[in-house]
Amino acid sequence: MLVLLVLATAVPIAGAAVFRVLALQIGEISRPGLVVQELRVRLDAHEQGGELAIGRLQVGAREWRALSLRCGRLRIDDGAFACTAARVDLGGRRLPVEADVEVTLGVGPVRVVLRLADGGRIDAALQADGRFRANLHRLTSPAAAAVLEPWHAELASRLRDLEAAGVLDAELDYRLGEGGGAFAQLRGRLSGGGFGRADGLLAAEGVGAAFAFEARATGAAWSWSAQLDWDAGAAYVHPLLVEAGPRLHARGRFDGRRIELEAAELAIDGLELATARGVFDSSTRTLEALVVELTGADLPRIGPRWLAPLLVPANAQRLRFEGRADLRAELRAGRLETLGVELRGAGFGLAPPQGGYSADGEGEAGSGANGEAELLAFGPVDGLVRWSSRGSGTAALQVGGGRWEKLALGAFALDAALEPAGLRLSRVRVPVLDGALVLEDLALGWSAAGWEGSGGVVLEPVSMPSLTEALGLPGMAGVMSAALPGVRLSPGELVLDGTLAVSVFGGWLQVSGLRVREPFGVASHLTGEIEARHIDLAQLTETFSFGSITGHIDADVRGLELSSWRPTAFDARIASIEGDERRRISQRAVENLSALGGGGALAVMQRSVLRLFENFGYRELGLRCRLANGVCEMGGLDAGPDSGARADGGFAIVRGGGIPALDVIGYNRRVDWSELVARLQRVVAEDVSPTID
Repeated sequence: MLVLLVLATAVPIAGAAVFRVLALQIGEISRPGLVVQELRVRLDAHEQGGELAIGRLQVGAREWRALSLRCGRLRIDDGAFACTAARVDLGGRRLPVEADVEVTLGVGPVRVVLRLADGGRIDAALQADGRFRANLHRLTSPAAAAVLEPWHAELASRLRDLEAAGVLDAELDYRLGEGGGAFAQLRGRLSGGGFGRADGLLAAEGVGAAFAFEARATGAAWSWSAQLDWDAGAAYVHPLLVEAGPRLHARGRFDGRRIELEAAELAIDGLELATARGVFDSSTRTLEALVVELTGADLPRIGPRWLAPLLVPANAQRLRFEGRADLRAELRAGRLETLGVELRGAGFGLAPPQGGYSADGEGEAGSGANGEAELLAFGPVDGLVRWSSRGSGTAALQVGGGRWEKLALGAFALDAALEPAGLRLSRVRVPVLDGALVLEDLALGWSAAGWEGSGGVVLEPVSMPSLTEALGLPGMAGVMSAALPGVRLSPGELVLDGTLAVSVFGGWLQVSGLRVREPFGVASHLTGEIEARHIDLAQLTETFSFGSITGHIDADVRGLELSSWRPTAFDARIASIEGDERRRISQRAVENLSALGGGGALAVMQRSVLRLFENFGYRELGLRCRLANGVCEMGGLDAGPDSGARADGGFAIVRGGGIPALDVIGYNRRVDWSELVARLQRVVAEDVSPTID
């Protein structure tokens, strides 16, 4: 194994010959897990220094070539050599370390000390029996990356890309056992750890953790166990913010290709028990199988930290959780295969955005965390959900009640058949005030394009007095109902075939042709048609404090379009119904209609009449608004906004009848929509008698 070539140059000193330069070449030094080939040693006796050069170094499965140490001091005696304060080069590149190396030829030990530039230190020793021990003292990430660069460039690059920080202290012990077995143990602590990525989706700061890892080889396989105790700092792994506290215990096996997780237990705040088991293929870097079980999850503690960021990352702070839950999930080939959830007294709520409305206008009637009324809430919820990618599953839930914006919902049961990519509901009835919302034959499916499905929706009659009171609107008589037998959902669109009907103000109103694009997006767009017939003006104007008008009207809204739930286009017209009924209009109603017409709508002579009478007779009334591009083209009793114009350019809104005859005339045919809405709001809000000059 050992070939020794000694070359000496004799230098006469005081008549005697001594060796000035000594050169050694060793073919190979072999230890379990270590091979050194083409070792060359050059000793300068006068300078007491020298150089070690290694043609090939193999540690385990990795190898390096052209390693050299320029020793500050080199000593050779008793079959060993020691190189101290050495400069290290690998492949012609200088490493930022100072090394001490001591090698005993034959079967003796090998000891290496690496002193890093920032004060860190690595002490390693390989015994003749194959036992390897190493101590890492105050090892920092920048120093480790610099040392690793020539040895493991990929790992060094990852450390730099993550801007890793912290100080590592650890002990490694590896030794051979009987019958070809082996034992390895690693223990240590990370202090002040941190990392960050340029996109901000991965970061940590101040991390402190103790860890221990043990592995024992039996034949070709290893059995292992690991422990991690994270006691300081926090990490952000988008979209989760994870703080110190978790403790992990795990054990398993490794056969050189597959890492088997036999059992893992995670201690975390808010969970009674969290366990996992699975298999990972290290050669293909794929997760073959994983089973996760969470027992006794306290949802108020687990929900805000773990669930909300995953469900609605942009609005996680708006979600509220109550109750407890158990969960079991199984993954195969990296994909979810089964999921089981049991809920016990669970509750969920979505608060409005900051600055949003509350149910009572005061922000204290709801059950949100900040005292705000919630836009959506359900609970308590009890029951089981079982889903499988291999076949059918079920959901059987008992819901104690809820809230949908300002409407309180009663208790209901939800029984659904779950499919690998969707669900089916035969019928669910959700009480709403004194009526109910009924979903029938609802089928929903999920594809790469998004949600799609169909079903029917029925709104059983809800009294308008109850509804308007719940919504904080002026009280109205009548009922609201709906029959939408053909609700269809496709990616990006919701179509509702059927009508929403409202019996109100002595007449009725129906909405049809409803179609919503991007119903769950920020730029939703709704289209539809509205038709109202035989509306009692006396009830309508009294309800909204508009002033008194008697008689009946019909109304139509064609081509209605709403973007982000705000009107952007429509053609609306109201007109009195022909008949023999007595029609009267009050001073205040005249003034308010005049204001909607753009001001100056009454002739001066007619204004003087207002001081003498409280109400007037009229023959007919009509008003039209065609909205486009933020501008409302106004019209009245004329056939259209651009026809039947008066000589003075105005348009009649009310045509008087009786004595005195009083007409209400509008003069502004183009009105900014936002200004018109503001006028209507002022008219309703200013419940005072008009002042007549």
